[in-house]
Amino acid sequence: MGDNKNFVLFGVIALAILLGYQQFYAGPKMEAARQYEEQLVQERAIEEALAPKEIAPIDDADSNLAATEVAEPVEDAGSVRIETPELSGSMSLRGARFDDLLLVNHKTSMDENAKDVRLLKPQGRADAYSIRYGWAASSQNPDAVPTANSIWSTDSDILTPTSPVTLSWDNGEGLRFLMEIEVDEEFLFTVTQSVVNSTDETMQIAPFGRISRHGEPKTDGLYILHEGPLGVFNGTLEEMSYSDLEDGNFETGTTGGWMGITDKFWMTTLIPDQNAELSRARFVRRATAANVTYLVDYVQNWQSLHAGSSIETTSRFYAGAKIVGTIDKYQEKYDIALFDRTIDWGWFYWLTRPIFKGLHYLFGLTGNYGVAILLMTVVLKIILFPLANKSYVSMSHMKDAQPKIKKLQERYKDDRQKLQQEMMELYKKEKINPMAGCLPILIQIPIFFALYKVLYVTIEMRHQPFFGWLKDLSAPDPMTPLTLFGAIDWSPPAFLAVGILPILMGVSMWLQQKLNPQSAAMDPTQQKIMSFLPIIFTFIMAPFSAGLVLYWTWNNILSIGQQWVIMRREHARREAKGKV
Repeated sequence: MGDNKNFVLFGVIALAILLGYQQFYAGPKMEAARQYEEQLVQERAIEEALAPKEIAPIDDADSNLAATEVAEPVEDAGSVRIETPELSGSMSLRGARFDDLLLVNHKTSMDENAKDVRLLKPQGRADAYSIRYGWAASSQNPDAVPTANSIWSTDSDILTPTSPVTLSWDNGEGLRFLMEIEVDEEFLFTVTQSVVNSTDETMQIAPFGRISRHGEPKTDGLYILHEGPLGVFNGTLEEMSYSDLEDGNFETGTTGGWMGITDKFWMTTLIPDQNAELSRARFVRRATAANVTYLVDYVQNWQSLHAGSSIETTSRFYAGAKIVGTIDKYQEKYDIALFDRTIDWGWFYWLTRPIFKGLHYLFGLTGNYGVAILLMTVVLKIILFPLANKSYVSMSHMKDAQPKIKKLQERYKDDRQKLQQEMMELYKKEKINPMAGCLPILIQIPIFFALYKVLYVTIEMRHQPFFGWLKDLSAPDPMTPLTLFGAIDWSPPAFLAVGILPILMGVSMWLQQKLNPQSAAMDPTQQKIMSFLPIIFTFIMAPFSAGLVLYWTWNNILSIGQQWVIMRREHARREAKGKV
């Protein structure tokens, strides 16, 4: 316990291991995902032709639901255009399928000619992605309800926030199906389905909703971010990765809740009536030799549609960007349980959410997330001031006591037990806490990871500039000395691409290290490790988001100022008392 630096070294090395994971394992995966995103930009210009690929039948009793999804090109049956301030696209009248949706306020990259992000994609593509609502009929009446190939009629050719659309389909035998579709100015669609029975027979019928995604989605593959199927069933959040479904599908019953497929920044989510009982909600993986398809769907409880009667049900779905304020608004307005968990806030939810809210509030005041990060760091410093102040006071006492510690080490160099006893007496007399040096690091670790999470998973940080060369706080600092700070058009290897901000962080870490008391008990190896840490951390932090490095650098600078003032004050106070 006498060696304060051992504790600091332990904390720093533990953090270095975690950060090293990002550098040497997660970093390359993120780079691969970035290259894939660039590939998508080029792919937009070429629509791939695709041979027919049929999904294996779903082995259940709902015969209509089992054969509703195919990924083959089909003849155009007409469509309804979708135009909102956030969305542009269309829904196909064949199957009443939402299968073409662009996010008009979000680009695939920061390039000047970057295209809009495409969320939903029509049948006939290898990566077809669609949403469909319908009715399942019992095996006695499998042909009584519309299928994925049924062609609906429409009362309008455009869907906007001010002009809903009503689709209709008649089976020619006394059943008429209606689907009223509304969309708000953001990402929420409301689908009201009804069926009128003009026959003299009673039939069993159940409404369903389904998301169908063809192909193997590209993910970042990081443990800190969930991408894939997820949902809340009976108040419990369930998350499964795409690879999890290779071991078996997920199925449950629930009342209300929601289910969908999430990417890092985008998602599709089915939201049934929150009071409706669902006989089945599930995540399904269907693979053939040629393709793989992921399904997320639900079926409400079977209902009796009596002769001369009708049934109506209302559901919603979210298709768009994972904007925190929008998701929170829907959660409160429609009482959707845990809908905010569509964003992966992680284990530090209790800390990550407040940090995001603070940053978002400061962004509203300043209009710049970089400035918001600087101000948030100051706020955190103020909140943590009592602990940090106590730590720095103890470190000041430790620094002043170094000559006495060295004398004890020389006097009892052959009696380690006696040395430890004398050291503890000295610490008690000089009011030194040997653990004090660990406090700043231990306090910063959860804040560091919470801020990392905010910068990594929230779309609000995506493509947000700071000043000068920092055009995207969610991406690494691009300005490296190896390119003469942008003068040379060259992309150096990732492990050598150290930007200006990580260099400044390393310098600030070195300056802070100089203020810390040097323990005479440290052997030469430990001293060398400590002296190289600023350089090591400079390279470790280089691939991290610029916003995170900005926080770390600014936090170091504030800590240096705070530590310098406190240590000078304590040294002067102890000199006045004759203790130095």
